[in-house]
Amino acid sequence: MYGYGFIALWLAGAVLFFLIPLAESFMYSFQEISPASGSMKGSFAGLAKYDYALNADPNYRSYLVSVLVTALWKTPLIMVFSLFAAVILNQKFRGRTFARAVFFLPVIIATGPVFNIINGNMISTGNGDPGGFSALFRTDILSELMTFLGIYDISEGVTAAAETIANSIFSIVWNAGIQILIFLAALRNIPESSKEAARIEGASEWDCFWKIILPCVSPMILVCFIYTVIDTFTDPGNAVMGRISDMQVDWKYGEASAMAWIYFVIVLAAAGIVSLVINKFVYYETD
Repeated sequence: MYGYGFIALWLAGAVLFFLIPLAESFMYSFQEISPASGSMKGSFAGLAKYDYALNADPNYRSYLVSVLVTALWKTPLIMVFSLFAAVILNQKFRGRTFARAVFFLPVIIATGPVFNIINGNMISTGNGDPGGFSALFRTDILSELMTFLGIYDISEGVTAAAETIANSIFSIVWNAGIQILIFLAALRNIPESSKEAARIEGASEWDCFWKIILPCVSPMILVCFIYTVIDTFTDPGNAVMGRISDMQVDWKYGEASAMAWIYFVIVLAAAGIVSLVINKFVYYETD
């Protein structure tokens, strides 16, 4: 009873603000919705809204492909950077606490306007001047550098990929705070005696990383992978989420709900595939 008492408010919030709207959105996806006095009026439309989302909407499918491609290359980069940063931050050096706080700071101030200002998108924040503070965080410098060196047009595909990754470095760092924290917690749980025994046997730091650190943190790699996949797909700034919001603004709740449920199934499938693949490489203490 004590346990249920502590989670009573959460249960009430989950039912009122999550489960009920979830069921309503599922029903909306099969209905033609029109606003009525103080409520929404719907008539059954079958799979017409799903057909519209997949076949009639001019942008939805292209946005889906764009988000999937972005998640495909961005998620591994976030994982590699998070693990690398966690290993560095786990070392003993002066200012370690401050450095950890700096990497976790984006999680605290991860609001849309702040990200847009720092990333250089000043116009979306109401300031038409793209210079000033945001110039310190320019992300398009690689294209100008390659043009200056005369190598911009050698290989369009390679340069485009390099430019895309370089322009997304700030976004990758910005989205890695939680993963770094999880990896740090996993690294702190590795017995120091294991590393000492390995060093006595002649193992280098490189050997310790592959034989001790990586197997011990592999369960957290699975956790961080799933978190990163879901975080990337549900980012309010991605094209699919923006398209769903635009449909809601236009009072097209049936179409928006169908798009949201298609997207939900895709995200669920992606998380399931990641779990099945990564779980084969996870080392458990019982293995």
